[in-house]
Amino acid sequence: MSDATPVQTCVSAEPCETCHYDPLNEARVMIPATVNGRKVARSVPVHYRVIDFVREELKLTGNKEGCGSGECGTCSLFVDGSLVKSCLMPVQKIAGRSLETVDDLDRDAGLTTVQRAFHKCGSSQCGYCIPGMVMAATSTLRKRPNASIAEIREGLGGNVCRCTGYQKIVDAVELARDVMNGTKPESALDEEETEHFIGARTRRLDAPAKVSGAIKYAADMWMPNMLHMQVLRSPHPYARIERIDASRAEALPGVEAVLTCDDVPGIDNFGVFIEDQPVMARGVVRHTGEAIAAVVAETPEIAHAALSLIRVTYSLLEGVFDPELALRVNAPQLHDFAPNNICKHTKIRKGDVEAGFREADIIVEETYRTSAVEHAYLEPEAGLAYVEADGCVTVHSPSQNITHHRHMLAKILGRPINKVRMIMSTVGGGFGGKEDMLYQGMLALGAIKTRRPVRYVFTREESFIASAKRHPFTIRYRMGLKRNGRIVATEMKMIADGGAYAMSSPGVMNKSAILGPGPYAIPNVWVDAIAVYTNNTPSGAFRAFGAFQSEFATESHLDLCAERLGMDPIALRRVNLMQDGAITHTGQALDRVLASACLDGAIAAAGWHEGVTYRAGRGEKQRDDLGREGTRPSCEPGVRLENFIGALAEDASQG
Repeated sequence: MSDATPVQTCVSAEPCETCHYDPLNEARVMIPATVNGRKVARSVPVHYRVIDFVREELKLTGNKEGCGSGECGTCSLFVDGSLVKSCLMPVQKIAGRSLETVDDLDRDAGLTTVQRAFHKCGSSQCGYCIPGMVMAATSTLRKRPNASIAEIREGLGGNVCRCTGYQKIVDAVELARDVMNGTKPESALDEEETEHFIGARTRRLDAPAKVSGAIKYAADMWMPNMLHMQVLRSPHPYARIERIDASRAEALPGVEAVLTCDDVPGIDNFGVFIEDQPVMARGVVRHTGEAIAAVVAETPEIAHAALSLIRVTYSLLEGVFDPELALRVNAPQLHDFAPNNICKHTKIRKGDVEAGFREADIIVEETYRTSAVEHAYLEPEAGLAYVEADGCVTVHSPSQNITHHRHMLAKILGRPINKVRMIMSTVGGGFGGKEDMLYQGMLALGAIKTRRPVRYVFTREESFIASAKRHPFTIRYRMGLKRNGRIVATEMKMIADGGAYAMSSPGVMNKSAILGPGPYAIPNVWVDAIAVYTNNTPSGAFRAFGAFQSEFATESHLDLCAERLGMDPIALRRVNLMQDGAITHTGQALDRVLASACLDGAIAAAGWHEGVTYRAGRGEKQRDDLGREGTRPSCEPGVRLENFIGALAEDASQG
């Protein structure tokens, strides 16, 4: 750890010194417009975009804001009948014009044909993108009533979905087109009657509210007398906080409270598995983007301006950003309770691995790496907190771990559990990324301190910098095999970058280790899965966490082994798949194993036999990686797969 270097820093210069914008006396403009057939005239800040006018001023929250930069299409609406991305259009451009939002697309006559088709086809999952998709689909069919598949896809090209894979959305637009053209009857939109739900297409109960924009996500919620929160985040990855001076921010008119770690009344440590994370940095910041202070004010603009008035004195520290370097004895130590920065070490030991390698005819070694991945859920993190009349603190947020969050929040607030209420708002995509309680504590503290409702909505940039990512892994793989393809030993040594706080790292390590060797019967197994603290953005849960990284390595390695052995990769897997009665490498007895049946189904679905034959024969002599001469079965055009597998079985019977 290097000598501390004192520095003075803040988020930015004061607004008046840069853009001359004064949030207390902001310039306003009168905007007359026709919105959903009704004339309105509102005085709004000159910096407003159309999406701000619609959502913040008119409280029409059906159209969403996802990226704020015109990339995702969630904010799409009609201006004078033309589809626009409203997050890019200044509010002045709609003066005297006509707007049409998803909120009243049906003109109070029930769902439109397009919306009913989206419901019918199961096109809405998290639903956050769907209002924008509905607007884009409506625009496409208005311009091209007989749109082809290519034209439908082109019409939806400016809209992003993170859930469906798009096919059901395209199906819905096709169905709507056909019904509107009369090539399919209106009844095609009706729900199919069925006596059973299992195995049948069942409509989602929440879909009508999602396709119409009526359902409320956290950022759509408003309450009377509501305040707004903005958060000051560290520009440094590792530093000691010497002093926080918030006096100028607190004195700014419109600011109701400035929160720091000193405002936490209870236990200021929380986490999914390890309680190592403060609500706001306490004494030390451990990653760029960590929360330092939170401002609660009358408007988001005032709160943001106040951030630039907070002065934080840091002493910069030497950070560590490579998990392998973080494991060294002389590396900076991020947490006193974690020697060598080890967050979690999961071990699996079965049999005698070194004896297995001595028995092997070939040993294949390779290193695999995966990267950090952003969840990119379309709904940015958001929440609303308030104190009820009986003193119960209530927080609405798209939390994927709501009961655990409630228990953690009660400890943070120092309140009994019956005085803390967490309500899971509709989740606009999470993929595991919203399991972590990043901001709910700040919201609750703000509501308690001001005795008013408080709302906080992340920008897309803030979501990128502060939320957890998929764990980057380095996996050193060593596998020993017999010439017939039988695996006799596997060694996996996995190091994952856990970032500054544990979050879901222990669970990720357990899952990566347990599932890493795959569904294969291997007599000798050695697995080390280690999550390491670094000064990078914390890593957390993300769809199939842990298994995704380790299984990628295993399946890639099997393909490499098949190539080295000259075997068909399917045949190599078939030789090693667990069968009924297998004992896993963790000691679990399996009565029934369907791995082979699953592989057969995949082969059939892929058309593996179609137009492909394999030549019967025992192959040519060649030297293996250990320099030993021998023969191998070959899988080449002319030989059917079952014959090739028979040759493998014969090899096995001959040792």
